[in-house]
Amino acid sequence: MRDLTLATGQWGDLPLPDLCAIAQDAGLDGLELTASKNHFDLDRAYSQSSYREELLETLAKYGLKCFAVGGALMGQCVGDEYDPRLDNFAPNKYAGKPEEIRKWAIDSMMKLPSACKACGISIVTGFLGSPIWKMWYSFPQTTPEMIEEGYATIVKRWIPILDEFSKQGVKFAFEVHPTEIAFDYYSTQTLLEKLNYHPAFGLNFDPSHLLWQGVNPAVFLQDFSRYVFHVHLKDASVNFDGRRGILGSHLPFGSTRRAWNFRSLGHGDVNFEEIIRILNEIGYSGPLSIEWEDNGMDRIYGLKEAVQFARKLDFEPSKIEFDAAIKNE
Repeated sequence: MRDLTLATGQWGDLPLPDLCAIAQDAGLDGLELTASKNHFDLDRAYSQSSYREELLETLAKYGLKCFAVGGALMGQCVGDEYDPRLDNFAPNKYAGKPEEIRKWAIDSMMKLPSACKACGISIVTGFLGSPIWKMWYSFPQTTPEMIEEGYATIVKRWIPILDEFSKQGVKFAFEVHPTEIAFDYYSTQTLLEKLNYHPAFGLNFDPSHLLWQGVNPAVFLQDFSRYVFHVHLKDASVNFDGRRGILGSHLPFGSTRRAWNFRSLGHGDVNFEEIIRILNEIGYSGPLSIEWEDNGMDRIYGLKEAVQFARKLDFEPSKIEFDAAIKNE
């Protein structure tokens, strides 16, 4: 029914033709290309028509399309206050240079909608970053003014970028996610208000980040349905046994000692049937993008199984009401 795609961020070690061959073999319709040198080289896509043609020809060779581009890493660098981990997201020449990293990130996000438009792509998924994520637990004491200042910083940095998205006719689908300015239900509500419901700004709905926090993904989707531009299919497993804590204990993803882990699609606790029913009800016809983040399962095995799960899951709504067939002759 809906197009089934793959978010390529976790496959960034593979050249695009190799990944396309894997996607074709798995039965996918397309890719959500990450803005990276291997998959969607932003600078070249922005300035070189020959690169754009080559990119689209490569996808077509394998019977694939690109429905969205992922700009999460550069988006994170726009809104975050610097710490050395951001060096992993920016070009090596900017390592340890906070202002240069942010300038690169803002410039990149300003180029991204134009590059996407030139490739016939109308959705960018990604993050905003957050200058106040470290304040999620209010100790040392956090004042309301500090939180307000954090939202104001995001608005100041992102409104010019979102205006450029509007100018190019491209939508930005933000993924509600820990470490972001909006990470749960009420922070999402606040963010939308602070951005004055910018027409270019919406959501990339990913249930896995909500489930382990105790937020019901189906309720979130229903309440924020008008803002959903894109959907990720990623599962999460939650298992509290009296020893495991919700904050993860600084244990690596995949550790069986964690209270929650991301899981390959169909191997966790997300109620995807309820999500599909809501997507049908709201008329969402965009892609469903599989995101592999399961350190406990081989990614190619997981992808092939996930495609089968998603194809079976994505059922069409009924075209008639069940009592409509009951009538006297």
